[in-house]
Amino acid sequence: MKILYLMRHAKSSWNFDGLSDQERPLNNRGRTDAPQMGQALAERNIQLDLLVSSPAVRALSTAALVAKEMGYPPERIQVVDGIYEADLDRLVDVVHGLPDEAGSVLLVGHNPTITDTVNALSPSLINEMSTAAVVCLHFQANSWAEVSRQNAELYFVDSPKNHED
Repeated sequence: MKILYLMRHAKSSWNFDGLSDQERPLNNRGRTDAPQMGQALAERNIQLDLLVSSPAVRALSTAALVAKEMGYPPERIQVVDGIYEADLDRLVDVVHGLPDEAGSVLLVGHNPTITDTVNALSPSLINEMSTAAVVCLHFQANSWAEVSRQNAELYFVDSPKNHED
């Protein structure tokens, strides 16, 4: 079995003129939501074999904050350049290319592609992944190259909205 967690990066800031899109940081809400979602994943007793992220600052910051809450060593976060600006086919290729020794992987990326990827790989459709939302898919597969909608089960969808006081 392969378990894939697809996460949209937390809310980012648009308040920095002169920064490229890839350099945009998280805003205050994003810096709150990302660790909150990391705590929610930790409460589910999820153990990651691999955490991969887009190189964009907002995605990598999300990944680092989630990793800290889950007890995943931040230095083991794998940055995959192809996630940034990936279209659906490219992001599915990234998933299919994950190392088979990793049974449980969290991938942090961007919309609209992260939502498109969820919908391409899941038997259930999701309208749109909100910022910091996480979808968990279980695949009856021995290799990441084999994962598809046909062998997938949507296990859960979670977002910061589910954890508001």
